[in-house]
Amino acid sequence: MLARRKPMHHSTIDGVAFTLKAPFDFSFLRKYGKVFRVFDDQDSGNICFGLDDGQRKYFAKFAGAPTQRTCVSAAEAIANLKRTVPVYQELAHPNLITFIQAEEITDGLLMLFDWVDAECPHPMYPQSRERFLQLATPAIKQQMFADILRFHAHVAAKGYVAIDFYDGSMMYDFNNARTVLCDIDFYAKQPYVNQMGRLWGSSRFMAPEEFQLGAAIDELTNVYTMGATAFSLFSSERGSRDITHWQLSETLYDIAKRAISDERSARQQSIAQLAQEWGAA
Repeated sequence: MLARRKPMHHSTIDGVAFTLKAPFDFSFLRKYGKVFRVFDDQDSGNICFGLDDGQRKYFAKFAGAPTQRTCVSAAEAIANLKRTVPVYQELAHPNLITFIQAEEITDGLLMLFDWVDAECPHPMYPQSRERFLQLATPAIKQQMFADILRFHAHVAAKGYVAIDFYDGSMMYDFNNARTVLCDIDFYAKQPYVNQMGRLWGSSRFMAPEEFQLGAAIDELTNVYTMGATAFSLFSSERGSRDITHWQLSETLYDIAKRAISDERSARQQSIAQLAQEWGAA
């Protein structure tokens, strides 16, 4: 017996097409400008927009609409997004997308950020990934990794732990030579204990404890994530951690390999230590 396909509602706003499970009124977006991009393929329950008021561009993240791939209710999506507001405020950083404001709408919550014309290496954005791969020289990737380490040292210093960081969270603005990080919605205050079993995130970036119910999630967890990030940036084959695909020195390979040790005590014991070893090499 064939499974019944869930009904979808195809809509357009300012000539840009997108898909929801049911119609939804987005007229409130007009106060921020004209829509030029829609990101409707998220499983978080959020739908995102690029907006242009003629003088400034914005990135808007909205919870409350019946998105096509959501795995939570509208109420849960709104509550989850509301919880992220202080995260973006407290972790403000030159390499983090700039948060402007949050606004409660009748049927949801809107978070507004500065728009960044940047490229992302994740395959979910194939055109952007292709441009990134064409333009990202080894020196640019080294700069990106240094910026990512610097930001996560800042995260640790603020008493937070990074959760659900992956290659879809990092972008590079080639026009302004700037690393831009986004989508830190699940970053959380320490102490943090794994109460799910498998946490949110891409398995390629996740430490063993992120699959273990009751495990502590802390800076050592993030050392693993940063090691996995190094392999994402500096391996010629996506997903490979074999030295035959490594594009930098063997010394740097050994540092990254140590960071992704299953044994927590074998990893560098802080982001700062990992950054120091990497910089020295």
